[in-house]
Amino acid sequence: MALTQRLEFRQSQSLVMTPQLMQAIKLLQLSNLDLSAFVEEELERNPLLDRASDGPELPVAGEPVAERAEFSDSGDSGSYGDEGGDASDMGTSIGSDAFETGQEEWLNRDLGTRTEIEQTLDTPLDNVFSEEPAEAAARVAQDAAPTAYTEWGGGASNDDDYNLEAFVAAEVTLGSHLAEQLAVAFSGPAQRMIGQYLIDLVDDAGYLPPDLGQAAERLGASQADVDAVLTVLQKFDPPGVCARNLSECLAIQLRELNRYDPAMQALVENLDLLAKRDIASLRKLCGVDDEDITDMIGEIRRLDPKPGLKFGSARTQTMVPDVYVRPGPDGGWHVELNSDTLPRVLVNQVYYTELSKTIRKDGDKSYFTDCLQNATWLVRALDQRARTILKVATEIVRQQDGFFTHGVAHLRPLNLKAVADAIQMHESTVSRVTANKYMATNRGSFELKYFFTASIASADGGEAHSAEAVRHHIKQLIDAEAPSAILSDDTIVERLRESGIDIARRTVAKYREAMRIPSSVQRRRDKQSMLGNALSAPATAADRSRDTAPA
Repeated sequence: MALTQRLEFRQSQSLVMTPQLMQAIKLLQLSNLDLSAFVEEELERNPLLDRASDGPELPVAGEPVAERAEFSDSGDSGSYGDEGGDASDMGTSIGSDAFETGQEEWLNRDLGTRTEIEQTLDTPLDNVFSEEPAEAAARVAQDAAPTAYTEWGGGASNDDDYNLEAFVAAEVTLGSHLAEQLAVAFSGPAQRMIGQYLIDLVDDAGYLPPDLGQAAERLGASQADVDAVLTVLQKFDPPGVCARNLSECLAIQLRELNRYDPAMQALVENLDLLAKRDIASLRKLCGVDDEDITDMIGEIRRLDPKPGLKFGSARTQTMVPDVYVRPGPDGGWHVELNSDTLPRVLVNQVYYTELSKTIRKDGDKSYFTDCLQNATWLVRALDQRARTILKVATEIVRQQDGFFTHGVAHLRPLNLKAVADAIQMHESTVSRVTANKYMATNRGSFELKYFFTASIASADGGEAHSAEAVRHHIKQLIDAEAPSAILSDDTIVERLRESGIDIARRTVAKYREAMRIPSSVQRRRDKQSMLGNALSAPATAADRSRDTAPA
């Protein structure tokens, strides 16, 4: 067989993930904070990408007048087309009889000038969160006041550089509070160095690591010196700080209150029995009766197990919703995007046009051409991301209408496939959209994934029940139980089956433990202890009034 060379043409289809498509998928699953950080990086990297101004842009001489066009979400299948619609203007209404997506007007500018995404809601948030009369009067007075500026800050300033947060006092942290006391408690430099080293090891709750064996070796000091400094640090404010475990923290606070007697010491050293509600063993170890052990447990509960949390620590980021859901005028629900979470960027076509007239090098032309393509793609990707989030959120609200109307007991079983089939998208797209996204409703703020729950079969063969609704039902049964009739897991299973919910005992135990509800034995001990405290309190008050009454 002779070997020959030949040229053949073959036609085949394959899925190619372009860099822009991979970046678009990444944008879809980013949270609003991560998206803002990504856009800020792009603004610094791309000279043709600008931040959109808050106010309306004035028309530029020579630019064509923008044309208005109608856009319908019904024809949007999730593909990245050439539309440059205003994502923030999107808002859909869900009626009680029919579900349809409203049409929005969006501004379509010629690519020869500028492409802009502006953020204005159809219904301003002022209508959702009404302004108080006092706040409105103060705002009107502030707007009417003349702009003034003095060098020493005596007048008001409306300048953009004016930062009100610059006048806020710094938050006192636990480390700084302990360092101030350290400077007063010790005068020797060696002791201050050991104390500062230990203070740096204190966590936000006020605890030191359990093992401090390497502290003396690292500092070049003796273990006795470290223990002496630690003893002084444990007397600092707040009481209980610089402890190495919970028992030591409670013991320090009890010594401060002059209540650390032998009986209380035995109780603090056996906190594991207190966690198990083994009151009989504790009473035997402490050598006290029922009334005394009840009072001692009450004193332990009044102590602070984490004294360091009273001071400032790392700033916690507040959850910002991506979607607002509010009641509509027709009895349905109106879904709209939160414009504050949508970055406002535009492509500066004018700047690119000016540059293209002066650039002569091929490398520079290629660079600015890539910048133009990336900027245009980013604007379209942000717009499509907002539309996809709105479409998925609207379908979730439509599917879970019973939850928004009646509460968590009416939460329906829902999976990604049901939403994906309804909006004609892939399940992976819906999964990315619901990741790290939050919805503000009349019943609180929830993550979008909260509405996707497993189904529990119905005992009578009817409609399946949501797992979250079953958890809510279990919690209601446990909250309503009497101290003399604590419900076991088997009894809860029987009650649920009487309500039409077919569930196994191990599933009830799993849901109960997930909600951090103790077992029936522990609940019986807790409620009997609370009942004993309630019965003993009036008697103690009566005895006190009888002892103080005049003869």
